[in-house]
Amino acid sequence: MLGLGLARRLRGAGCDVTVIEGAPRIGGLASAQKLGPITWDRFYHVTLLSDSALRELLGELGLADSIQWRTTRTGFFTDGHLYPFNNAVDFLRFPPLNLIDKVRLGLTILTASRILDGVPLEHELAVDWLRRMSGSRTVERIWLPLLKAKLGANATQASASFIWAIIARMYAARRSGLKEERFGYVQGGYDAVLTRLEHYLTQRGVELVTGQPVENVEGDSDGATVRFGDGSTRRFDAVVMTVPCPRVSALCPQLTDAERERLGRVVYQGIVCPSLLLDQPLAPYYVTNITDDWVPFTAVIEMTALVDPANFGGKHLVYLPRYLTQTANDWSKSDDVILDESISALERMYPNFHRGHVRATQVSRVRNVLAVTTRDYSATCLPPLKTSQERLFVVNSAQIANGTLNVNETLMLADRQARELAPLLAVNVQAVRS
Repeated sequence: MLGLGLARRLRGAGCDVTVIEGAPRIGGLASAQKLGPITWDRFYHVTLLSDSALRELLGELGLADSIQWRTTRTGFFTDGHLYPFNNAVDFLRFPPLNLIDKVRLGLTILTASRILDGVPLEHELAVDWLRRMSGSRTVERIWLPLLKAKLGANATQASASFIWAIIARMYAARRSGLKEERFGYVQGGYDAVLTRLEHYLTQRGVELVTGQPVENVEGDSDGATVRFGDGSTRRFDAVVMTVPCPRVSALCPQLTDAERERLGRVVYQGIVCPSLLLDQPLAPYYVTNITDDWVPFTAVIEMTALVDPANFGGKHLVYLPRYLTQTANDWSKSDDVILDESISALERMYPNFHRGHVRATQVSRVRNVLAVTTRDYSATCLPPLKTSQERLFVVNSAQIANGTLNVNETLMLADRQARELAPLLAVNVQAVRS
């Protein structure tokens, strides 16, 4: 979506644009998958009422009327029990925290929602900031388990800006939804969005090249040459790399040692995400946050608490994401092992569930998904737009310093960087994804 969003804006600025995608289809993390008889998103996505950039794109694509808005519910699984966490009554009844803890937790969320610039928060670790704001008990019982579920061993490296961005987005969603979690989805999921976006771009003269992994990019004062895996090459006036930082280093041999060092400082989380198609729902919650460390996944995302089950033939779609560090043991586990562990955990969590309810499964894996906003990230890690090669640029999600990785933030990044790029580009731009 980053490369496509960038192509949309640069083409609108008068540039001739080619998008190179290594996969057979466009979409990247927003692409779809087959799950038994259905086609739906490979990873879970929603649209928030506050997602202005995404809603603008959907409007341009003629999909604004296709958004279905729903009020969703949230749960917490802690100490072996499932609790609702949706309103003031649920909050006051929440057993893991006492009244003082709850007051401090509420004040933390309110304070974070009023912060407009997350950069100053990069100077402090998230755990230290949360302990100062919420108290040690709340950190140990709620915040740290949630951070570990999202970041694993990187939880203690994340800056306060990381957790601020998550709180701010969800608070904005509730504020725009009149204190309820109003989430939306497009009929047909992102498969429908990408189909319409592909047509939109090609109709405006953007060339989309798919199934062409890139092996090498070299620039000079006159342009840049892209070499593909099959040995063929293409020449462009400029190249914009939209791949993660490790791929930028691998593809661009002319980068300086200093550039490689900075790219190498970016700490990435990966994801292994089983998708299950079930005969019946698990619980009435779209998101169930998990604080018990024996559970092997980060959360339970029950899409049919948001999406009408009719989209799935009356079945129920569940995602069980595991956010992993690059050295986590789960990378070496087979899909069968991942699925067995996940289904066994569901059987412990939900007494009415058993593995006979599972009708179809898939496991998706991506190594470099989320760049962790570590301490002093903007000053020491954030990749600059320009490189030492005059006609080679970098626009990737590691440049989202004070936000969370989602489609709306991705499109906002594309908009910002396109405004910077357009004056620097003479004629052509090549957005590379491989």
